[in-house]
Amino acid sequence: MGHIWVKARIGDENCIRIIEADALVDTGATLTVIPRRIALDLNLKPTGKSIVETGARKIELERTRVWIELEGRNEIVPALISDLIDKVLIGVTALEVLGLQVDPLTGKLKEWTLLLY
Repeated sequence: MGHIWVKARIGDENCIRIIEADALVDTGATLTVIPRRIALDLNLKPTGKSIVETGARKIELERTRVWIELEGRNEIVPALISDLIDKVLIGVTALEVLGLQVDPLTGKLKEWTLLLY
């Protein structure tokens, strides 16, 4: 299927600071990842730390909460702050909360029904 890039709007929880970014949808990632430089620009506050598994090893990253908008849908979602990754990665938690999924035929995001059961 290749890489799926989307236009994202990312902000702090109160939407005081918002940036636009090209973001890579990563269906192998649980949480969204924000590069440290963007987290600093948005004045994101760490809410804790999590051990995460990468392709190379386990590392500890700070957690935060971000406002995110994709395809006209927005919500506050948990995210990780990374010193290693230099782009915004959209994880499946954000997609599910926003009611979106990857369409493998078009390589784009499409509406998806939230599950209640």
